[in-house]
Amino acid sequence: MIWLSIGMFDASDTVFSMRAEGHHHAWFSLFATLLLSWLPWALASPLILELGHRNPPRIKSVPSWLMHLGACAVTGLVFAAWTAGLEVLLNPWLQTPAPQLVAPLMLSKFLSHAVSFLILYVSIAAIGYAIDSRERLALHETEAARLNESLTRAPTPMFNEKVLCGLGRSVATSGFLPEDAIAKALMALQRFRLLCDIMEIRDVRPIATAAVRDAANGPQFLELAERAIGCPILLLSGAREARLAALGVVSSIHQPDGVVGDLGGGSLELTDIRPGQIGQGVTLPLGGLQLIELSERSPKKAAKIARDALTRAKALEQLPGRTFYAVGGTWRALARLHMRQRQYPMHVMHNYIIPTRDALEFAKLVERIEADALSSIESVSAARRPLLAYGAAVLEEIIRQANPREIVISALGVREGLLYESLSPADQAKDPLIEAAGEFNRLRSRAPRHAEDLFQWTSQFLETTHLEETKEEKRLRHAACLLSDIAWRAHPDYRAEQSHDLIANATLIGIDHPARAYLALSSSYRHVSSDEDIGPVSRSLVSARQLARARILGGAMRVAFILSAAMPGVLPRTPMIAQKGKVVLTLPPQLASLNSDRLQSRLKQFARLIGGDPEVRASA
Repeated sequence: MIWLSIGMFDASDTVFSMRAEGHHHAWFSLFATLLLSWLPWALASPLILELGHRNPPRIKSVPSWLMHLGACAVTGLVFAAWTAGLEVLLNPWLQTPAPQLVAPLMLSKFLSHAVSFLILYVSIAAIGYAIDSRERLALHETEAARLNESLTRAPTPMFNEKVLCGLGRSVATSGFLPEDAIAKALMALQRFRLLCDIMEIRDVRPIATAAVRDAANGPQFLELAERAIGCPILLLSGAREARLAALGVVSSIHQPDGVVGDLGGGSLELTDIRPGQIGQGVTLPLGGLQLIELSERSPKKAAKIARDALTRAKALEQLPGRTFYAVGGTWRALARLHMRQRQYPMHVMHNYIIPTRDALEFAKLVERIEADALSSIESVSAARRPLLAYGAAVLEEIIRQANPREIVISALGVREGLLYESLSPADQAKDPLIEAAGEFNRLRSRAPRHAEDLFQWTSQFLETTHLEETKEEKRLRHAACLLSDIAWRAHPDYRAEQSHDLIANATLIGIDHPARAYLALSSSYRHVSSDEDIGPVSRSLVSARQLARARILGGAMRVAFILSAAMPGVLPRTPMIAQKGKVVLTLPPQLASLNSDRLQSRLKQFARLIGGDPEVRASA
């Protein structure tokens, strides 16, 4: 269409202007010749664009320039031959005698129009390059948004890999990072650099902690490491490391209150945290690798070293009766072992709670028994096993000295704290559970706006009932509404099961295990009757009140979805309220046809859950 428009304009402008000037030519033949003369360029344009896409000319690439010059010349020759043929055939200029030979006329046209051919070819190629640039920019922005998903209030790792190098293995005794550990770390950094290039990661933030901080050859290692990773490495002070670990907990656990302990290979950081407040962190030389060296591989000696160091830790003075948040790979490994030995029903590490007495007895057991002899030890990597007894010794001493109410395992620490610190205050203030559930809703639901309709619709209903709702229960109901339609693509027979498993195992933060189970059950009951036996694992984790609320919310959702077909704009016009022992659903005249046997059946099931009678009422 573009070339047709150009041809029409060229032919019309030439014919009308020449007639106005008093020239005498075969006007119809001239119009047709000028219009059809653009055909070679119209046919060549897609080929020129594809050639430019596959082989864009580069300043230092002579072959690519020669290729494009050759393509321009060939297109010009075809144009000249085609135009000469038309003039010989139609003689639009009424030449006397009429031209008889194509070749001389073709050569004349090629030479006289050579500069025009070049300008036209460059214009087409430039347009193609501009289009490609916009597409590349859009693709880059899409990829950047996808890869920078970590810079949100609820980050999800897109690729996660860990290499245990043992950099701090002999720092306590020799003062130096071991050479074999340095070599292993540099190889890992080179691999990570290549992975970042493959994933087009632009914002790379490597950090170094206690082992590099304390070693005499730490500066030399940092220089080699920066060359390996290709960017500067931030060496954290002990206080900064403690604060970032605390921020990791603040970012991922709802309203934490207690002390964060981050146990690494070279140090232990302790920080007091309260709602809206982070205390001054301290760092102690109690990392697992440090203790192995200092205790000469004796867990009993390690316990004494920990005992002496912790007596001077002011952060523990305010811990009695509050929560101890355990961060770090060794403590996560201990928690995984504890989960398996107790046959805990949910295999989610973050926010796993161990009662203090249970944690103390388990730590003593791990200290006494050889790691490979422990039950379920296969759940812990071989490289981590030697550190278990020393992590247990530190945990035991913390419990003995500070008597916390419970131990809560945090899977998020320094890395996530660094991301959280990068957010604006407004983003930091957002609820990570609602943000994560909202992202699920946007990615998986049929109509994401329907979830907010559902939340307001159920809020209006609850306000008319005898069912009291705490602030936390309202928060969880909001999340449940956002997650209510994420399994709609599954086969109807398996939607309850799939939605349950998606939510129970999702990377949600800002939520404990009973609340996670409540969300999974609510979503399941949205797909099946509350009488069905679903989610036995989740039901074992929730309280009787939570189970009842999950059934009620799931039942309300079943009414809402059959009423609205998961589309926004319907529920605000069809309120459901509790009134004088009845559950009344009101339909306006425009939506009266939505009433059906199936809708009444679900309303009846729901009304039975709260002890009322169903009624579908038509509004005036």
